[in-house]
Amino acid sequence: MSTENAVFRATELSKIYRTGEVDVVALQGVSLDIRRGEFIVLLGASGSGKSTLLNILGGLDVPSSGTVRFGDHLLTGASEAELTRYRREHVGFVFQFYNLIPSLTVHENVALVTDIAENPMDADEAIARVGLTARRDHFPAQLSGGEQQRVAIARAIVKRPDVLLCDEPTGALDYQTGKLVLEVIARINIELGTTAVVITHNAAIAGMADRVIHLGDGRILRIETNAHKLTPSELSW
Repeated sequence: MSTENAVFRATELSKIYRTGEVDVVALQGVSLDIRRGEFIVLLGASGSGKSTLLNILGGLDVPSSGTVRFGDHLLTGASEAELTRYRREHVGFVFQFYNLIPSLTVHENVALVTDIAENPMDADEAIARVGLTARRDHFPAQLSGGEQQRVAIARAIVKRPDVLLCDEPTGALDYQTGKLVLEVIARINIELGTTAVVITHNAAIAGMADRVIHLGDGRILRIETNAHKLTPSELSW
């Protein structure tokens, strides 16, 4: 892989959590490059290290050892203020649960992020990209789970992030609704060129990725490249 096109470069990442007198090893010697514009799926059982790796890439956690770079910037050893700025300027997060502000409308939830972004898109453009223009003035309680997740995606992309990090974005959704959400993420990846990293335990979703990173016991077990990516509508799980 060309290092010039790597948006992330992780080298020998390890993460150990101490619980009482017990050390819990979450990552062990993980090395990985992610190219700009790639769609990556992190696949593995619960406890395999997926979320820990995603959180380190997103600047929400720091490794116990090893290094991680975002472009030319070394994230390892960065101060909390520097990591906050990195998250604000470069990263969009989508989690399994939507974390919307219930007292704000769809438009207000998305527009709130534009106040802290350097070069945000118009909030209505972000809402349109997730197909919710007709729901812009609704409150979260008036939306379905899939619609709320799409609002969360609009909120994540309105600041034009370089990377979109998604932790089980379809985990709380049914089959059909999950496919709609995946279609939105895939479209953002293609149309905006946003690097997307999606955590799942669902092997079927892996078919839409450029590469699939299989993790187990905190290690990368294997990496698969998809020669023929599937669209979300072609998936079955």
